[in-house]
Amino acid sequence: MELYGFDYLFDPNKRLFYGYLLSSMLIALIYLLYHQNQKRLILSSKLWLHASAKLDYTYFVVNMLIKMVLIFPIVLSAKTITIFMYEQATYYFGLSPFHLSYTAVMIFYTLAIFIVSDFTRYWLHRFLHTIPFLWEFHKVHHSAKVLTPFTFYRVHPIENILFGFRYSLSIGVVTGIFFYCFGAVLDFYSVLGVNVFVFVFNLLGSNLRHSHIKITYFSFLEKLFISPYMHQIHHSSKHFDKNYGGYLAIWDHWFGSLELSKDVDKLRFGLRKEQMKEYTSIIKLLCVPFYNLGKRKKRAIQ
Repeated sequence: MELYGFDYLFDPNKRLFYGYLLSSMLIALIYLLYHQNQKRLILSSKLWLHASAKLDYTYFVVNMLIKMVLIFPIVLSAKTITIFMYEQATYYFGLSPFHLSYTAVMIFYTLAIFIVSDFTRYWLHRFLHTIPFLWEFHKVHHSAKVLTPFTFYRVHPIENILFGFRYSLSIGVVTGIFFYCFGAVLDFYSVLGVNVFVFVFNLLGSNLRHSHIKITYFSFLEKLFISPYMHQIHHSSKHFDKNYGGYLAIWDHWFGSLELSKDVDKLRFGLRKEQMKEYTSIIKLLCVPFYNLGKRKKRAIQ
């Protein structure tokens, strides 16, 4: 069981794993060496002790406890989905005719897990913005006025449940298909138990996505991969409908939601000014989405 969040520092599956934090700090230091004018902002207590940042720190602990007590018990496990997929495939198609070497299966399985997971993350994230009902819950994440690595965890429990089901379905379906096609001996290329692609992306500064460090890529690369600044653009109040991607930008490129770093200069984080007062405490972060949905229903009835 996770204790007061300390496991997050030592679990490579978590964004706050100390290895990812250290690599992000190194990248940030290199960046600041070439952008001395940004030192005052990045190292300022006004940023790290901003009311929004302090709310993130507190909400991280509360949200972690909610996950442990309420969310984990109700989300289906990927193993359950895997077994279901395997049984259905065997029932309808009989024994699998496919045969590949163990190395080939590992390569394809590693890629499939990563690509399918990122693809489903893109669409769920997009739906959280485009479906009014879901947007009420996702506004919690976008209510952050300043960005820190802890902003990653400013997520409403309802959204956590949705992402939990998304993860289980994605991993379960892919694993079930591979289990059926190639047998039970499945593994993927990993580093410290994490998919090698996820590990590399996290090591290369994923924590800087929720920061004020403007790390960009060449434009041709940003059509393939989401740079830290591209996600910061997504947090800008004028660009909520851009850059939904997790690690890959190809989904944004293909489905018309891509915004390259070179095209955006000034950013303003947070919701509209009149909305920001609704997200200034733990209770408000948890309850305001339900209150707003109630108002929507009342207006619809009237």
